[in-house]
Amino acid sequence: MEKSWVMRNKWIFVVGPLAIVLFTYLFGELVMHLWNWLLPPLFGWRQIGFWQALGLLVLCRILFGGMGGGGKRGPRPRRIMAERWERMTPEEREQFRQKMRGRCGDFDAPAGGTGAPA
Repeated sequence: MEKSWVMRNKWIFVVGPLAIVLFTYLFGELVMHLWNWLLPPLFGWRQIGFWQALGLLVLCRILFGGMGGGGKRGPRPRRIMAERWERMTPEEREQFRQKMRGRCGDFDAPAGGTGAPA
């Protein structure tokens, strides 16, 4: 009888949470030590503790890294749109432009461009 995925990979359920705790601890310590090593001597700011360092990591993740889930970032969506644009007929392109003007208002095309969306 074949084992299920859970039975074959049950070690993930033990190692996974331990790895998360370990990496959280290590990154918190790293941020705390870097902060305390650099910022108080350079700018006169106070030193921070471990929990403040973790809070700083979470804040940076929210402000600069997003909350995960992928989304439409990076070159792939741009490449897909460029491929769609190339397959459009001139009439379809003009129809697309008109729809976008209706949604976003009138805008000028970039100088020297091919007219393809960026």
